[in-house]
Amino acid sequence: MSLSHDAAGQDPFAELSRFRGEFYSCLTRRADALFELADAVLCADGPVRSLVELSLVGEHRRGHGGLYVALAAGRVDIARLRWALAAVPLPRAADGRLVLAADITCWLRPDAHTSPQRILCHTYGRGKDQHIPVPGWPYSVICALETGRSSWTAPLDALRLAPGDDAATVTAGQMRGLVERLMTAGQWKDNDPHIWIVVDAGYDVPRLAFLLQDLPVQVLGRMRSDRVLRRTAPPRQAGIRGRPPRHGGEFVFGDSSTWGAPDEQTVTQTRLYGTAVARAWDRLHPRLTHRSAWTDRLGALPVIEGTVILLRVDHLPSGAIPKPVWLWWSGTDATAAQVDSLWRAFLRRFDIEHTFRLFKQTLGWTCPKVRTPEAADRWTWLIIIAFTQLRLARPLAADLRRPWEKPSPPDRLTPARVRRAFRHLRPMVTCPAQAPKPSLPGPGRPPGRKNTRPTPRHDVHTTGKSSTRPKKSTTPRPRRTG
Repeated sequence: MSLSHDAAGQDPFAELSRFRGEFYSCLTRRADALFELADAVLCADGPVRSLVELSLVGEHRRGHGGLYVALAAGRVDIARLRWALAAVPLPRAADGRLVLAADITCWLRPDAHTSPQRILCHTYGRGKDQHIPVPGWPYSVICALETGRSSWTAPLDALRLAPGDDAATVTAGQMRGLVERLMTAGQWKDNDPHIWIVVDAGYDVPRLAFLLQDLPVQVLGRMRSDRVLRRTAPPRQAGIRGRPPRHGGEFVFGDSSTWGAPDEQTVTQTRLYGTAVARAWDRLHPRLTHRSAWTDRLGALPVIEGTVILLRVDHLPSGAIPKPVWLWWSGTDATAAQVDSLWRAFLRRFDIEHTFRLFKQTLGWTCPKVRTPEAADRWTWLIIIAFTQLRLARPLAADLRRPWEKPSPPDRLTPARVRRAFRHLRPMVTCPAQAPKPSLPGPGRPPGRKNTRPTPRHDVHTTGKSSTRPKKSTTPRPRRTG
């Protein structure tokens, strides 16, 4: 792992203490309770199963009532917190560039009928190709990726999607703000290589590249296997009248006769996938139409050229039959070394799934049954701050392994193992939270009096307007020409 330019020579204890002090400064209401709640997440024995049990952790010196009030009525300066995350040392690729991955993960709340702004989130069922819509709060998370095989990432931003939001538009605005903060914090300088943004097939990759074209970034994402792209328009011949063509011949992903010879090709031997063959075709673009996200754009639609990469491998670690992976990169004139680095960077995008699993299964991100989305946002940022402290404590932690676990080198400790040692590191770093003051609980509602102000119930927001489920068509699905 290579860190930022300014990370070399810094004392890890000093950097962790500085970040904890900055985090405490971002808490503007119920600061002590929120700060100790984050420490309780880091110092709890085992996975976090419920929110109230965190009040029993020794590092949390307040009662369960103060814990719930802090989460429901506390206040966090999220704008300042984003700047604090942009200033910490970040992992980088082998060539020194920043690689950012964006993905959407859902906090499922199917039974929270009194919680507003819930959206139907698509989740995978146990059967093949089963997508089950479950109400919840989707969050768009951006992380910085490491190079090589690792379960570590650096979460830098999180944003809850509101009903009616477009994922590509929201992610573009979120990514723009993050890149500008990184540039201001000195994480990217004028002579540094472009920042790579890696996304999966759920995003409109060409549109994301178009919205971020004025920034020093390049977008890499997976495309569906039924896409049809266009080549560069041929030069206009003399004596031909009429409007010149804007698009060239078709490049059909499902028809190899339209591909032609690749501009670059690499063959790499890997340990997990066997022989990996990557072929690249330069200057291909989608043929846009005035629909979907381009409805409001007047005049001629842009021609967004990029490089298409086809990746094939011999086998998968799970034993499943591998399928070809189609990638689209917003850059052009890719060399063989760049093609090899691009598909490796896309495979590193799946490291963000390890972070999501740690958030949910170990740190207890989706365990609290909070009612309001504002409380969910506070808890989400507390989890991100807790994980950032684990990342800063990574070079300080000792391997407190279980008797049945294999030893791990100090530089290969997983986030869960670093969390075991955080309780021993906490007394040596800054703890700005003040001791609690004694108080008496409130009277509450008098016994025997009924609740005369029931909580309002909210409907789940959906994207479709039809209430009846359409029948499954037996005709083959047409190819996507955009």
